[in-house]
Amino acid sequence: MRIIHIDIDDSGLPSPTPQIEQERRVAIFDLLEENSFVLPPREDRTTAAGPYRLSLSIREGRLVFDISSESGGPVAAFLLSLGPFRQVVKDYFQICESYFEAVKRLPPSQIEAIDMARRGIHNEGARVLQERLEGKAEIDLDTARRLFTLICVLHWR
Repeated sequence: MRIIHIDIDDSGLPSPTPQIEQERRVAIFDLLEENSFVLPPREDRTTAAGPYRLSLSIREGRLVFDISSESGGPVAAFLLSLGPFRQVVKDYFQICESYFEAVKRLPPSQIEAIDMARRGIHNEGARVLQERLEGKAEIDLDTARRLFTLICVLHWR
């Protein structure tokens, strides 16, 4: 199963910087090219097999995964607390700022070191997402990384 369409409801958020907008475009492109997104069977109801359309938003302080079928019919919705994401998103934004500044003025060896730290924090965010979706949706690490990028876009202020 997989995601075939992504919609991000960023209404009410400030306009993203060019870097944030680029991260968003790349994450969506990469995610639609290759992803793994499976809704596990549930005892209380049948689960649509996919492929899925995903809408991400933040409502009332919660991260919302609204999932619909290929034809647009509702399939599932998950509301996740933002608390577990706050620190890793903050750390990710800080390291990204350092990375963007480093690219302008530092030698490649120092840029590479900052980029390795950035990837590590990104992986941590992906791991948190996989944990938060446990029992709701099964995603691989690459899918989790790309979705974490989109969650960061929704946190942009």
